[in-house]
Amino acid sequence: MSSSTPGPSAGLAPAVAARLKRTADGLVPAIAQQYDTGEVLMMGWMDDEALHRTLTTGRCTYWSRSRGEYWVKGDTSGHVQHVRSVALDCDGDTLLVKVDQVGAACHTGARTCFDEDVLLPAS
Repeated sequence: MSSSTPGPSAGLAPAVAARLKRTADGLVPAIAQQYDTGEVLMMGWMDDEALHRTLTTGRCTYWSRSRGEYWVKGDTSGHVQHVRSVALDCDGDTLLVKVDQVGAACHTGARTCFDEDVLLPAS
């Protein structure tokens, strides 16, 4: 596995890995949601290894497509995501990670990535 390509994880439970429907580059979108308020915080990408790390460490690990490496949310910013639960949607193509967010979730410093550009439907 090169540093710019995510890969499989020997540690992810085979039953879970079998249910995942990945993109062509092996990724699954992961929505981070504040566990107690339901606030949608951000979306990141996980492959099998990132999901395995998330489940075993209790900290969100994502695959950074721009950096081509794994990153644990909060390791550099201090804005940690403590995992409360992880759910796979009915199609197996999206993860919902309920977290206890410390600080901002967005790389811009905002609490959530979804506050700035609210698009309203035509009335």
